[in-house]
Amino acid sequence: MDWFGWRLPGDPAAADKRAAFGPQAILQELDQRVPQYLDDVDHGRLAYPACKRTPSDAHGDVRSIWDHTRLEAVRYVTMVPRREFEPLAEPARQPEVLEAYLRQRPHEDTVIEFTGSTMGDLAIAIIAGFNWLNHCAVLAGADRDKFSGTLHNFRKLTGLAQQWWAMEGAGERCSQMLAQRENPPLMLCLIWTEYTRLAKEVAAAALFGSSIERAIERRREILKSKLAGRPDELNSALDELAETMASFERARDPDDLIG
Repeated sequence: MDWFGWRLPGDPAAADKRAAFGPQAILQELDQRVPQYLDDVDHGRLAYPACKRTPSDAHGDVRSIWDHTRLEAVRYVTMVPRREFEPLAEPARQPEVLEAYLRQRPHEDTVIEFTGSTMGDLAIAIIAGFNWLNHCAVLAGADRDKFSGTLHNFRKLTGLAQQWWAMEGAGERCSQMLAQRENPPLMLCLIWTEYTRLAKEVAAAALFGSSIERAIERRREILKSKLAGRPDELNSALDELAETMASFERARDPDDLIG
């Protein structure tokens, strides 16, 4: 898997990160990792935005670009004045959060001004995160079809979540789902899932171009040339390449690529 660059030997936190789950784990991610990432960027330790990195850059592998692009999108939520983003994860506040989002008019800004209304500001920040991912998709040359109607589609998802929370017993169902390690339609889980999915598309385009299939085929040709006359090594390398590709396709989170 060295071609993808996601093997991280000696990372003692890897198992714990894979075990983390749910809205509280996401809040911890926001509290700890977003400020550190932005500090690394501000001090020039990381190329920014992540989608512009090359394999020779620090953290220029597909896993890091995926992970850091998601952090870049979710940072807008952490910028809400007084860091009042916890309502996104509070079951009792979901009707209020969802209503505020659906009331907010879509915008195209990634440089935003907050209003002082926590719920309105959260909605503004969420939309800005999607706009950032759309911007990164353009920079990386991602397939436009995979980013078409992003805000419209998320608005429909939010509308369904609003109906879910309006049903009797929603709070109890939410608790049951979390106990079973399932994600209820908490706004924080909704945006984290969508940001993660879109950031993966950005990372793939950044490293492999608009077509992963063409990139894989080029890699096959390189291996065939490099290992000509060594059929056993070639077959082993091609098998590993196929498994690497399958692992990336299966991954739903950057941490799925650790190991």
